Amino acid sequence: MSFKSINHVLGNIERSAQWQEQLFPRLLKCWVEVVGNPVAAQTRPLSIQRDVVWVATSSAAWAQNLTFGRKTILMKLNHKLSTSLVDIRFSTAEWNSSSITGTQTTVSASEHPSYVADDMTAVKVTPNRENALGAFENWAKIMQVRSHGLPLCPQCQCPTPPGEIERWNVCSLCATKLLE
Repeated sequence: MSFKSINHVLGNIERSAQWQEQLFPRLLKCWVEVVGNPVAAQTRPLSIQRDVVWVATSSAAWAQNLTFGRKTILMKLNHKLSTSLVDIRFSTAEWNSSSITGTQTTVSASEHPSYVADDMTAVKVTPNRENALGAFENWAKIMQVRSHGLPLCPQCQCPTPPGEIERWNVCSLCATKLLE
């Protein structure tokens, strides 16, 4: 068994770190080509650490779906970059704190098409936590008051938030059925 000097070991570590630093810009350049435009719009490579690529995603759903296909992406990256990366980790953790957030917009709840303002002054609700039936009756009363005065969906005749009718000309449930 041969022992290597500390300088030799440190030199290997230093070269490895430099290699990682040079590899990351190359990965950024080919990312769109490897994953495609729709995926690239929802992802952002963050770093390479110990041969693992760390990627921020716009949502947990994207992270989960890409995790299922990570072997294919990894194979394409290794072929494109002539490397031996071992894994890809997807997470939403760094999406908002990343420096490139100009494409994201925040929408408040009141701007959402399904928003209905709570005007609970007209209803006197007494919480009934003793049984499920009483709780359901309170909930039903609140829902009746909330939906009173809402326009009806032209397709299913259910009370619908005005924003949904403006946006889709029907309620969100009917709009979903139209997409199927």
